[in-house]
Amino acid sequence: MTQTRLIELIAPSGYAPDSDVATRGIAALEQLGYTVGNRDVTSRRFLRFAGTDAERVAEINALARRDHPLPDVVLAMRGGYGAVHLLDQLDYKALHDRLCGERVAIVGHSDFTALQLALLSQSHVTTFAGPMLLADFGAETLSEFTVTQFQSVLQSGSHVVQWAGDGASGDLDVSGTLWGGNLAMVCSLIGTRYLPQIDGGVLFVEDVNEPPYRVERMLYQLHQSGVLARQRALVMGDFSQYRLTDYDYDNGYDMATMVESMRRVIGIPIVTGMPFGHCPDKLTLPVGGQAKLSTSGAQVTLTLTGYPYIAG
Repeated sequence: MTQTRLIELIAPSGYAPDSDVATRGIAALEQLGYTVGNRDVTSRRFLRFAGTDAERVAEINALARRDHPLPDVVLAMRGGYGAVHLLDQLDYKALHDRLCGERVAIVGHSDFTALQLALLSQSHVTTFAGPMLLADFGAETLSEFTVTQFQSVLQSGSHVVQWAGDGASGDLDVSGTLWGGNLAMVCSLIGTRYLPQIDGGVLFVEDVNEPPYRVERMLYQLHQSGVLARQRALVMGDFSQYRLTDYDYDNGYDMATMVESMRRVIGIPIVTGMPFGHCPDKLTLPVGGQAKLSTSGAQVTLTLTGYPYIAG
């Protein structure tokens, strides 16, 4: 960080169950050189949400107001559930008019995916799938990888990342709009106006606590609704913290087996192993930016461009 940047917290989903984690996350961001605003959201509660619907939608619509100074980063406190309540109440035109062309990074993942895809489809605003206050910056051990990726992407107009996939997609070289996020959230928007209608895109997905058969069911939903056929590739992130059924009912049907099965069904390449999701080490990815995806054997290279960045 060459100068102090402002992060504004928002909490569109669940509340913070542990104030110590929120305090630790804010301290970590300050250590990185950020000034953190709107801290009151970390103590706000209504039922299982971080405030009433009116409170939570107001802090997003506030970003459209000309008398509301724009921060450098808008950071989601956490995921959980509740973002879907807000989708019909956002002022998408005003958000488009205020945010498009501005160097503001709106960052989060998990349940936040619903808001990100709604902003992309209705306001044409590019956001970032990336770390959040509690799970990431508030972790007992802060991931150096996650911080480096977060800082690098937000301070540069292009970024290249590499990882090891399973090599089964063969050599690949495709480009398109990068979009996606949490798989359950993507599927929940099918049939609504909030799912972006993207042709020739690169769709990335991740999820947590979802066993292989349930991940497959959601991928079939994307396939049978025609979403996957319009994409150039499907990129699989982290699918963790699940367990197979008791008594070995899955009978060898693990995540790798499921992916191989889907490769025979969907008709587009599936690239695996992307470090993103409900995991300590995660990329920061522009939802609505441009991606060039290439593979050579097991090595995957993703080049990111066409997104707002805060340097300069």
